[in-house]
Amino acid sequence: MRVLIAGASGMIGSELARQLGDGGHEVRRLVRREPRSSAELRWDPAARLIDAGVMETTDAVVNLSGASISRIPWTAASKRRILSSRLEATHTLADAMRAAATAPAVFVSGSAVGFYGDRPGQKLTESAIKGTGFLSDVVEAWESAAHLAPAATRVVTIRTGVVIGRGGAMKPLLPLARLGLTGPIAGGGQYWPWVSLADEAKAVVHLLTSALRGPVNIAGPTPATADAVLRAMAHSVHRPYGLPVPKKAVTLALGDAGRELLLASQKVVPQKLLDDGFVFGDRTVQEAMDRLVAR
Repeated sequence: MRVLIAGASGMIGSELARQLGDGGHEVRRLVRREPRSSAELRWDPAARLIDAGVMETTDAVVNLSGASISRIPWTAASKRRILSSRLEATHTLADAMRAAATAPAVFVSGSAVGFYGDRPGQKLTESAIKGTGFLSDVVEAWESAAHLAPAATRVVTIRTGVVIGRGGAMKPLLPLARLGLTGPIAGGGQYWPWVSLADEAKAVVHLLTSALRGPVNIAGPTPATADAVLRAMAHSVHRPYGLPVPKKAVTLALGDAGRELLLASQKVVPQKLLDDGFVFGDRTVQEAMDRLVAR
């Protein structure tokens, strides 16, 4: 397949490009600077600029573009950027697909488990209704923009949680774990949807040729609490675990970002992927952490 990736320079995009290349697919990357090779194509999502002709020679489009939500605390300006960066990129890609004489067969667009909000005690499959909160509203708008792609294009929106890889949420947490400074956050009983970086990219590759459409949860097959995730990290780096972080400290220091990213409980189940025969390489959070540290 000839796959066009927006956000290819990020943690997930880089791993996805590697896996696609290893699988014999042709990867083309959208960049915001002057292209350095024939595999790069320039675009400006803020200005809605992209060569629509590129879509006519593309089999699949993967959209991973958007401002990081892990830069905290969130300010009013950063919240606007989190939303606008996602909508600008997604609208630009959808517009180009509609303008193409022959549209790509599939559009896999980024999304997030933030759609579900804080749902303690609930099992969250793709059929679960929308929750409340800033991220839930962002995801709703983001997914709606993806569905502006032409009717001939199969649209998949990937609801991703905490990706265990060298970057993202692990970037600030892993150094703390190496110093022995991790412990339960607000008791640690809240569920954190996790997935290894390798499985995140592997799932996207799977979805390019699957018949699945609409929202698809990408989360590890064995749900884990925040306590289990952080304890697994400490175990992998052979450091003590047990320095507690009170709920009040999280909310005072991080505000909405702390409440939605660290305190929300989301027991997300990747039901569609499991029913579709997808096999996870890392079935437990400890396996994912061990892979991260080994690399």
